[in-house]
Amino acid sequence: MTNEQKAIKATIFSIIGNTCLALIKGLAGFFGNSYALIADAIESTTDIFASFLVLFGIKYSNKPADENHPYGHGRAEPLITFLVVGFLITSATVIGYESIANIGTSHDLPKSWTLYILGAIIIWKEYSFRLVMKRSRQTNSTSLAADAWHHRSDAITSVAAFIGISIALIMGKGYESADDWAALFAAFFILYNSYKIFRPALGEIMDENLNEDLVEEIRVVALTVPGILGTEKCFIRKAGMKYHVDLHAIVSAKISVKEGHDLAHKLKDTLREKNPELGHVLIHVEPDDYH
Repeated sequence: MTNEQKAIKATIFSIIGNTCLALIKGLAGFFGNSYALIADAIESTTDIFASFLVLFGIKYSNKPADENHPYGHGRAEPLITFLVVGFLITSATVIGYESIANIGTSHDLPKSWTLYILGAIIIWKEYSFRLVMKRSRQTNSTSLAADAWHHRSDAITSVAAFIGISIALIMGKGYESADDWAALFAAFFILYNSYKIFRPALGEIMDENLNEDLVEEIRVVALTVPGILGTEKCFIRKAGMKYHVDLHAIVSAKISVKEGHDLAHKLKDTLREKNPELGHVLIHVEPDDYH
């Protein structure tokens, strides 16, 4: 299974899971008198649309290179991640606003059975986070990582709702707003996670150097190619699920231009064979007597 197929499969899993949970949370919140659960349902609904965006981004970013996009379409993925963050911020704003409005409004205590639903949701969302994050690491997908953090933030907001409802039920009349305070806490946590999702995507767009381990791996592999005496500059930029490499390789000054050319191609092929995550690899040949 290719990285693209793994990412698509994980995203479809998110869409189906979030659709089911949004319905369950919404109905449970309405009939169970819990705004924290309704807030949870709002977040899950935005997660559905966010996951569809991630699915589109993965498919588009994996389109092959063309005349207008010689490096491929990988940069579409962090752009999609920015949109996903926008969905998160919007849902946090709506939840926060409604929570503050409800805190000052008298309402009935939440139903005790909502705790059982929340317990099951917490377990499921944490499992979903771990599964999708694992696929994100396997595929180097920032938008899939954003989708995974949607699951984690959903699990945390459900924990907050569980605590808020528990306090309201244990303390009784006069503590109905504990449920609303839990929803407000959830809104702030969603904003915090929005930043955690946004930061790496911004780094990708800005070609931030976050790949020291990969640089070291490339240098080690380069020395296994006969004729490559060492390496100099090594620049890496991430685009979608691929890493594009610019590498300066040191060769003997006594070989011909053609031999240097052939060595560069052999090095490029070796690097891509050892690491399928590499996209474009540009080799600049440096003579050893130049140093």
